[in-house]
Amino acid sequence: MPDLIGYILYAIVLTGGGYLLAAHMIRVYAGERNLLSPLLGPVERGFYSLAGIRPGASQGWRGYALAVLGFNLAGFGLLYAILRLQGLLPLNPDGIGAMSPDLAFNTAVSFVTNTNWQAYSGEAQLSYLAQMAGLTLQNFVSAATGMAVAVAVIRGFTGTKDSGLGNFWCDMTRSVLYVLLPLSVILGLILILQGVPQTLLGAAHVTTLEGADQVIARGPAASQVAIKQLGTNGGGFFGVNSAHPFENPTIVSNMFQTMAILLIPVSFCFLFGRMAKDGRQGWAIFAAMSAMFVLGLTVIYLGETGGNPLLGAGANMEGKELRFGAALSALWAEATTAASNGSVNAMHDSFMPLSGLVTLINMQIGEVIFGGVGAGFYGMLLYVVLAVFLAGLMVGRSPEYLGRKIEGREVTLAILAFLSMPLGILVGGAISATVPMALQSVQDAGPHGLSEILYGYSSAIGNNGSAFAGWGAAEPWQTTALGLAMLLGRYAIIVPMLAIAGSLIAKQQSPSTAGTFPTHGPLFVTLLIVTVVIFGALTFFPVLALGPIAEHTALIAGQGY
Repeated sequence: MPDLIGYILYAIVLTGGGYLLAAHMIRVYAGERNLLSPLLGPVERGFYSLAGIRPGASQGWRGYALAVLGFNLAGFGLLYAILRLQGLLPLNPDGIGAMSPDLAFNTAVSFVTNTNWQAYSGEAQLSYLAQMAGLTLQNFVSAATGMAVAVAVIRGFTGTKDSGLGNFWCDMTRSVLYVLLPLSVILGLILILQGVPQTLLGAAHVTTLEGADQVIARGPAASQVAIKQLGTNGGGFFGVNSAHPFENPTIVSNMFQTMAILLIPVSFCFLFGRMAKDGRQGWAIFAAMSAMFVLGLTVIYLGETGGNPLLGAGANMEGKELRFGAALSALWAEATTAASNGSVNAMHDSFMPLSGLVTLINMQIGEVIFGGVGAGFYGMLLYVVLAVFLAGLMVGRSPEYLGRKIEGREVTLAILAFLSMPLGILVGGAISATVPMALQSVQDAGPHGLSEILYGYSSAIGNNGSAFAGWGAAEPWQTTALGLAMLLGRYAIIVPMLAIAGSLIAKQQSPSTAGTFPTHGPLFVTLLIVTVVIFGALTFFPVLALGPIAEHTALIAGQGY
């Protein structure tokens, strides 16, 4: 009962926070005066002046997409250079050398695509400059990229004919200045108060009670932890991420971080309703996401609190922190894989098989159960296009959404975007399961070994970044292959969704009639969930049956796994 009460309070605060944040964001993206304008307005205008940006100049979908790709390419080049040259650069008190070329490629791609996959241990392999000017910078701008693209896509679905998708440079700048930066400052201060370090001093060298020398890593952790959660980035300052007591020392810090993971994704549902001038549309998508979230959380909670039946020792506490227990570990696992966050406060490799199945499905459907900041919402709009198309087939009418016809071009683009997920996961996983060089990464034989492979490629394609810890992600084969998978998972969704938005904004909106299929009621919510299940989860059922489902079957048969 206490766990249930805690979950309900979490849901209430999260929903209320998201609703209030959306009221702020609608003014931010419309370029209207908001609470922070007196302080940050001059900074915003200064950026535009220096960069030669005209805020009122709207872009078509091609111009918007090229701006996204060009900016992200420049960010990749800068971060790659910092990682390769960090041994020669300042703010390196511990004398850490350069990253290898393949690991630097993987890390740069990871942070630019908002994946934050970490095939390294931050405290041992990154200088403070690389952490702050490299990773933390990309934590802000990669998150802002997803938010900007989501706002552009929403404009395409809801805006007036030929009004354009907005300006990428303005949308990204406003995302950082008015949303991500102020929230990060607040969360960072809270984390410092809870004991998360924020210092430029090098590692502490101490003598233990036994007289041995011990090196304790520290650094500017609080600032990176704050944006890694709010931006659904997930990459930890320390190797064990949010299970480390210097990243997540208390239950209070844990709950604030779990809230931060989903705050902005939830707010996008309500922002959509406001931009569509029909709040019911946002609530419908929020309801579909929430129903799937609750179902996944229930399965993980029951699995982890019930424990391993072969041991009969109560809750499954292997790989978990005692200060959080099974209930808070289950909530974090569902939140971090429903969002494309990927940070962990417990080791998912040690979860029960059905818990691992839920985390896999969350990623394989495209991280659309709230998902990454912005990215989860435009990913869900992909399923909305497919759901409306199916509804049109069932009732024998031309499918439409928010007064615009959904025609062959939009459906084709949606299918192409969707296919990037099974293509990357199944093909990448198949190669990893058969090529000897790739098999070196697999720790376990049998079904769990397959689950490790599936998790790795699902995480990369879904831009999540978490992993089953037994999997050797630092092997050169995997650092290269996973880097390519992250690129596919990010941009094979962004470009088609911008194209869909550009196609829709060019169409005239028609008023609803008695025969229009309503997209704001329980029937549509159910249809949307069914569409996600059919296109997303069932696509991977055969291979999941060989992995986590086979593990669970062996477990209940008393054979272990």
